[in-house]
Amino acid sequence: MPSTKTLPLVKDSERLESRLKEIPAVPGVYLMRDESDRILYIGKSKKLRNRVRSYFRESQNLSPRIAMMVQQVREIEFIATDTEAEALALEANLVKQHQPYFNVLLKDDKKYPYLCITWSEEYPRIFITRKRRAGSAKDRYYGPYVDTGALRSTLHLIKRIFPLRQRPQPLFKDRPCLNYDIGRCVGVCQGLTSPEEYRKIIQKVAMIFQGRTQELLDILEPQMEEAAEDLNFETAARIRDQIKGLQSLSAGQKVSLPDDTVSRDAIALAADTQHACVQLFQIRAGQLVGRLGFMAEISPQPRAGTGAPPLQSGGEELSQLSLSSSPWQGGERGGVEAGAILQRVLEEHYQNVESVEIPSEISVQYELPEGEILADWLSNRKGRKVTILTPQRQTKAELIEMVERNAEYELARMQRLSDRNSQAMEDLAEILDLPEVPRRIEGYDISHIQGSDAVASRVVFIDGLPANQHYRHYKIKNPEIKSGHSDDFASLAEVIGRRFRGLKEEETGKMEDGFSDLEESAEISNLSSVSHTISDKPDLIMIDGGKGQLSAVVAVLREMNLLEELRVVSLAKQREEIFLPGESLPLQTNSEQPGVQLLRRVRDEAHRFAVSFHRDRRSERMKRSRLDEIPGLGHHRQKQLLAHFRSIDYLRLATPEQLAEVSGIGPRLAQQIYDYFHP
Repeated sequence: MPSTKTLPLVKDSERLESRLKEIPAVPGVYLMRDESDRILYIGKSKKLRNRVRSYFRESQNLSPRIAMMVQQVREIEFIATDTEAEALALEANLVKQHQPYFNVLLKDDKKYPYLCITWSEEYPRIFITRKRRAGSAKDRYYGPYVDTGALRSTLHLIKRIFPLRQRPQPLFKDRPCLNYDIGRCVGVCQGLTSPEEYRKIIQKVAMIFQGRTQELLDILEPQMEEAAEDLNFETAARIRDQIKGLQSLSAGQKVSLPDDTVSRDAIALAADTQHACVQLFQIRAGQLVGRLGFMAEISPQPRAGTGAPPLQSGGEELSQLSLSSSPWQGGERGGVEAGAILQRVLEEHYQNVESVEIPSEISVQYELPEGEILADWLSNRKGRKVTILTPQRQTKAELIEMVERNAEYELARMQRLSDRNSQAMEDLAEILDLPEVPRRIEGYDISHIQGSDAVASRVVFIDGLPANQHYRHYKIKNPEIKSGHSDDFASLAEVIGRRFRGLKEEETGKMEDGFSDLEESAEISNLSSVSHTISDKPDLIMIDGGKGQLSAVVAVLREMNLLEELRVVSLAKQREEIFLPGESLPLQTNSEQPGVQLLRRVRDEAHRFAVSFHRDRRSERMKRSRLDEIPGLGHHRQKQLLAHFRSIDYLRLATPEQLAEVSGIGPRLAQQIYDYFHP
């Protein structure tokens, strides 16, 4: 029978020309699809027809990544928009939703920290985090900041300059702590300041991280003079100290530029065959107020003979960008690739900032492929013209060189870390006689006290680094494991059985052609589903314990017919000995070997994660157990009491009248609670 598969558009000139005529010359977004209807690439343009046609011109000098993509395109879809700005916003949303293989995707590895201000709360909090959560739209994240030490130092100084809430929980129930008495806090815990007044203080702090320190100084100086004229010297002195603190915060950060009145950002990158490190310097009034970092990971070339992008392993969100071996050693092709990365970084960064944080000028290392669209979009958001330029000489070019130099330093640091982890994985593969390096390692541990509150942990290391998004807690469900009776062997067997139950079902569902039902349907509908299925299978399982714990795990894996599929070892605490299944003696290893050190890091992290979860459960149970002894006090009222008094200690000190103030606690029950704590 003749094949019904359609040819790639590049080999079917008649269908290509017909399709191009259907695409209008208006702003919009285009989607390239392959023979399986997967989206390969999503792009935007001021004139859709011209941009799409440029991919198929023989004279067009395409990069290796785009040339590879064009060979696979079977269909082109488009979405027309009214303006270029709408096209940019739509493209960004579609790229985040579909994660096309040939688009430049930034790697979010929680490497750099953010500063978060929780505007969604009545009294906003300020804290440093490495997780940018998609919570309330009102919360603001600033960063990611490259220099973690400088960020912590800045926040510490800000807490000395402005009276902010210093503790997550109140130290006392009925009075503020010492921070209030020395002017470091405004008494948030006792409601001594209104939310409106506290938000005004937080707004001043936000201006610092928005790069508007000089604007804040211009606001504070008249306030200080006005307070002095009104003979309110205490207020004037406090504002004076704030001004001095802000001036010391920006001291020594001058950048030599000819025009220190223009706010500008400068962005550059450095890359090797595996990683691309991007640095963005924020310069306001001639001062370097922020240094942000972004990272992309370059994926391997497609597998030979498939014609499709390779499946990503390891379970991480990897930036998928195929480049030539030396993309930044000069030449137009390398500049195009670098410009695409810089464009994606700027688009994603400025989508998450307020309009006042957008600078008037952006200096870029390479020309952006869609620089005009980005400039128009930023100008509309800011309400005034934003210029994007590629400086070639004089001071601005020197600024770009400085940014690039910092990106090279960060890239070198990343290379050293990557080399160390690669050496550890190779050494571990040699120690354990593995067929290939263990990219995904899972570690398991049990935590309890004499069987009470027994829990387990699973930690995951990918390429030698912790992958926190894959960590899991387990509550031991075995009814025989309780206070006074522990069984680590049975607990580990239960956890391993629960963890790999899905993998067993997948293995038993395999068809004659070697694919499971899940894999076949995913191959037809969505490539990412296959990636998720394969990447969940660990290359190595590490059990915290000795021969006994390992034997219990081996038994359950053998029962599930997975022992041949999964490699499992145990690491004993006492002598750091590695045990293999079926071996009575440990391996002869040196505790200082890189592979052994990697296993120890996995073991220590599994232990820490299990102990912290056990501690939380035990603490919660101890709170509940004392209140359970009070007649008439159910679970709901216990929660209300603890929410009101925050701890058992405060609850014990409360009077019957104070107890009765809690919703659902009447005078009679309040007296019973008081009598329980005061027999």
